[in-house]
Amino acid sequence: MAKSRIPDKRSMEKMSLDLSRLFQEQNFESEEQVKDYMDNLMKDKKIPETPSKSAVSFAQDIIYNAWETESRKERIKMAKKALSVSQDCADAYNLLAEEEAKTLEEAKELYQKGIDAGRRALGEKFFKENKGHFWGYVPTRPYMRSLAGLMECLWELEEYDEAIARAKEILQLNVSDNQGIRYILIAYLAELKKYDELDKFLNKRHYKNDCAAEWLYTCALSIFVKEGDSEHAKKELKIALKSNKFVPDYITGKKPIPRSLPDRITMGGEDEGFCCASRFLKAWKRVPGSIEWLRDQAGIEIYPKVGRNELCPCGSGKKHKKCCGI
Repeated sequence: MAKSRIPDKRSMEKMSLDLSRLFQEQNFESEEQVKDYMDNLMKDKKIPETPSKSAVSFAQDIIYNAWETESRKERIKMAKKALSVSQDCADAYNLLAEEEAKTLEEAKELYQKGIDAGRRALGEKFFKENKGHFWGYVPTRPYMRSLAGLMECLWELEEYDEAIARAKEILQLNVSDNQGIRYILIAYLAELKKYDELDKFLNKRHYKNDCAAEWLYTCALSIFVKEGDSEHAKKELKIALKSNKFVPDYITGKKPIPRSLPDRITMGGEDEGFCCASRFLKAWKRVPGSIEWLRDQAGIEIYPKVGRNELCPCGSGKKHKKCCGI
């Protein structure tokens, strides 16, 4: 039996958008009225859909439905239908960039069209008044997705400085960084050996309490670059190891990084570990001695490769396939 398509998490935005539209239609006079209204909605267990009041909103609703559609061909058709309704629907261009573009250049062009469309839809006044607080307002998200898509295309096309500039632009528009762009940015900076810029960004007050493995391991790497095997570097690495013990296995090559990565991860889990390694392995390889240092500090032993029916090199006396080769 064929597996059903995993629902696109972006389609969940429609619920927030419908709720926002409902609230705009109400004339609440007190917080108690708001609470009663929300309680009634929760009892119904469904937020009623509200009619779109503009062409771009109608087109966006088509895209939300497209993301829930099984057929790729039908999704592309729906994206083009959305554009026939409104040329200002950024997510229609995003969908086409992801699913119809055959080259990076084509995808780049579509994402740029999405950026232009999103900017028209939001208006220049909105940018001036809301810079720093995007994403919390749902209609900004298509534009932000276009920016992120263009950023990744630029990186793949080796337009590195422009990709970094786009990452910084996204973070300026949305300091809270709901898209996780800060992790991509530090990977870019580390891979390009822009260590001064990396160190400055890692010490930004906005993210100083970040406890994600990608952030903590990069902090340790950044200090190792400056100080080598110092107590400071060891202390930072210890914090990183405590947050996720699996990362070193994949960076040091003890375990192979899976070819297919999940859309969602578990904080502290092995999936977070290999996703972190997938993004940051090149950055660690750029720093002489860093992988050996990580291996030693994490207490990792790399055993020689043996056949599955041979004795396991760990010394257990068992066959490899029934021991470390499981």
